[in-house]
Parts: sequence; structure tokens; C-alpha cells
Amino acid sequence: MKRTYQDIRRTNRFAVMRYLIASAPVVRRDIAATTGLSVATASDIVNELHELGLLAEIGQQASGGGRPRNLLAPALEGPRLIGVDIAETYVHVEVFDPALRVLARAEYELHPHANSPDYVVDRIVRGIDDAIAQAKVERARILGVGVSIPGQVRPDGTASVFAPNWQWNDVPLLALLTDRVPDLPVILDNPLRASTVAELWFGAARGHDNVAVLTLGTGVGAGLAVQGALYRGATNTAGEWGHTNLVIDGRKCRRGCVGCVETYVGAPGIMQHLAEADPDSPLLHPDDQMATIDALATAHAAGDPAAQQAIATTGRYLGIAIANLINLFNPQTIVLTGWVADSLGSAVLPYVRATAARYALAEPWEGTEISLCPIDRNPVSLGAATLVLEGFLS
Repeated sequence: MKRTYQDIRRTNRFAVMRYLIASAPVVRRDIAATTGLSVATASDIVNELHELGLLAEIGQQASGGGRPRNLLAPALEGPRLIGVDIAETYVHVEVFDPALRVLARAEYELHPHANSPDYVVDRIVRGIDDAIAQAKVERARILGVGVSIPGQVRPDGTASVFAPNWQWNDVPLLALLTDRVPDLPVILDNPLRASTVAELWFGAARGHDNVAVLTLGTGVGAGLAVQGALYRGATNTAGEWGHTNLVIDGRKCRRGCVGCVETYVGAPGIMQHLAEADPDSPLLHPDDQMATIDALATAHAAGDPAAQQAIATTGRYLGIAIANLINLFNPQTIVLTGWVADSLGSAVLPYVRATAARYALAEPWEGTEISLCPIDRNPVSLGAATLVLEGFLS
């Protein structure tokens, strides 16, 4: 598809803002050299960002006898952004400045069997109000609220969540939130895309255009970026890689399908690998996925045979699923994120790489990096806030 002038301008704004956030303080000449833009184009965008309140001049740099150059950085006293990470058990809210530094955070527990839309919206609104109060920011300075919901978000703002205790179908979540916070623009998306945006701006995908960010948790999914922009598909539901088939007539998944990737590399599937390796393993906590995964990581490091077998099995299944993704999508980089990847990523990665190398075609495999998420804070709330920034820059 031919790119329009607006597409190019938007991409250039993103590039300049990303560079400012990563490398400030900088001068205009540095921006042009690093982003590949002309000095005139870079200067025009800098002026735009300054007028929008996102950029500030914070001093001057000597130029070896010529006129001193102005040092530029994100305007720390500029507008504010809010990112909301909704999981199956909590609502996590953070307030950010234009450098995407966390200024305040609030978290509310979601009770497992009380996840009606009104209940969840109430917790989101409470979290937003609490975080704003902690940040001591006027609501008029807030550019918007990015909200990540664990499910499918359609272009009309309806959400469907198929978590075991939710079973939402076409809930008008955007309208419900807008009614409760009418003074703040709200952007609604899911954690796959929020995590992908965070990786593009701050993580292992920075500097890459074609990216797959794989979220490993209770469920499994893929956030995709093509030519540096999120790939959403025709109905904003692209990325259901966890529900692609891995084993014919295999395990049944929570959506009623069989043999899905999720059932072999999501937390319940990993627990089943462990149970098959040792049915009486003391590492198993049937009603607590996190406790089991943490115990498995510790036992693997200590050389426990059952733990090592479960990790190896998980890594091989994940490697095959990633090989399929490499052959289909041909990404430059694949990033593993999510709480399961945080606990087990370093242990499964050698098996993943070895298996993917065996099953992927040679040419796309050689052009692909596989790594763990390097972001040391909540990537979902960070990505949700960055979606707000992208929308504003667009």
C-alpha cells in the first residue's frame, strides 16, 4: 500500500520522539543524523513537538567556536499520560510524563468470581482517580488513558474476554469507560498490542520494523508489527497465535479447540508437562499457577529431573510453534514476554532456539533473533500509555 504524506509525517514524529526519550539531551543535528531525516525535516518536527508541549530546551552545548546549540529533551513538566493494565486478577494504573517515566501508580485487586463489566469499570475508574491524585496532576493536562483488556477488542470499542472466570461477549467497554471518565480520551486495546508497542519504543524490538512479541502466561498470544506499525488484521483480532493448532487431536483449550499452542506452552500446559513427568511432584500447586511456575524455575536451576524434563518439553513445543511463525511471518526479532517468560524464559530459551532452528526454513531463521523482554517495569501499562502518545502524535 502506498504511504501517504501523513503516514510519513507520523512515522517521522515517532522516530524523533523515540530518539529523544532514549538519548536526551540531544541537539537537532544529532536527531537528523540518527533518524536519517534531513536537518530541515528534523528541525520542523522538533518545533512541532515543542509547540505540543512534549519537548523542552534544557540548556546549550558549546559548538567549538560557533553559536551554541540548544539541548533538547522530553518536557518533564509537560502533558501526562495514563496506562492501565487489566489482568484476570488485578487492575494496574500508572501515570507517565512525556519521557514515559512513572510518576504514580495504583493497583486494585479483582476478585476471581466478581468480574462483571460494571465491577471491572469501577475498579479501573478508582485506579485512575487514585493514580491522578498521587501524581498531583490536573486532569486537563492528561492527554488520554490507554486501557489494555485481556481479550479481543473490536474497532467499535466492544470487548470480548474468554478468561475462565470472565466470559464477556461484545461488552461495550469503551462506552462504559467514556461515561465514567468523560473528561479524558480513552484508547482501548489488548495486552498483545500494548506489549508490542512497549517493545518497539523501549525494548528488544527497538530499531526493528517486523516484530513478533509473544506473551506467555495463562494464555498465549502474539503481538505483530509490520514496517514498524502494529498489524491488527481486518477486525483488530490478529495475533491469536496461541489458538493455532500444534497437535492434531491434542489437548483441549479453554476456547473449546484442541491441540492449540496455548495448551502446550501456557501455564496450565506447562503444569501438565510437569505432572506427566512426575505425577506426585511437590512442585505442583494445582490451584496456583504462579506458585507452580516459580517452584519449577527454582527446581530446574537446582537440577531437579522432573523440572528439567518439563522445561525441555515446553521449550521444544514453543520452538516448533515459533518455527511456524518464522516461516509464515519472517520477523526480524521475536520477543518473549509475560509472567511465564519472566520466570522460565532463560531456562526454555536454549530449547526454543535449538528446536526453531531445526524446523524453520534456513533463510528466515537466519534473519530472526529470539530474545527475552528487557523492560524492567510493567510493559503492558507502559505500552498502553505509549499508545496514547502515538495517537496524540498522529
